Amino acid sequence: MARTAGSHGPTTFEAIRQEGLRLIYEHGYEAMSLRQLAAEVGIQVGSLYNHIRNKQDFLFELMRAHHDGLLGAWEEASRAAERDAEDPVARMKAFVAFHIAYHIDRRRDVYVANFELRSLEPGNYAAIVEMRRRYEREVIGIVERGVARGVFAVSDPQAASYGILAMLTGVCTWFHPEGRLGTAEITELYTGMVLKSLAAPG
Repeated sequence: MARTAGSHGPTTFEAIRQEGLRLIYEHGYEAMSLRQLAAEVGIQVGSLYNHIRNKQDFLFELMRAHHDGLLGAWEEASRAAERDAEDPVARMKAFVAFHIAYHIDRRRDVYVANFELRSLEPGNYAAIVEMRRRYEREVIGIVERGVARGVFAVSDPQAASYGILAMLTGVCTWFHPEGRLGTAEITELYTGMVLKSLAAPG
């Protein structure tokens, strides 16, 4: 059902962002039209162009905002856990907890950022992939430090890190806020699996 977003710029853009995420999540990027998006927000199609340039740019901005938020939040979480910076096991525990909590609260963003990457034009694709790699390098660095210190035992830190990220992000596909397991239980379970996969003692 269409709703009126109001005339305030930031409020209207947030309504556009939220409805756009929902429509892409439910129907896919190719199936979503700007006419449909405008109708859901409660504005004229022409008014969309006061907030976005075109459909492709809108998708790119959704993905860029997601990765900006992710990188910024992890940087903040890292500073909060600075005392554990030199302890790879503690650092990995902190990363698992952060990644799960951040992603299950943003399941639509995560879906769009991962499954609609294929819909980006080459320049936009390259920009988003570079942001993804910045985040991946954070995990790879933790695993590499653990291997160097003898607390992790994997032959390929990069491949192991990709596996960890895939497993953690996969929680979004089945987690339900009212389900049997809460965030704390999931975090404990997955932390154990990650550390065992890295052959971390204890």
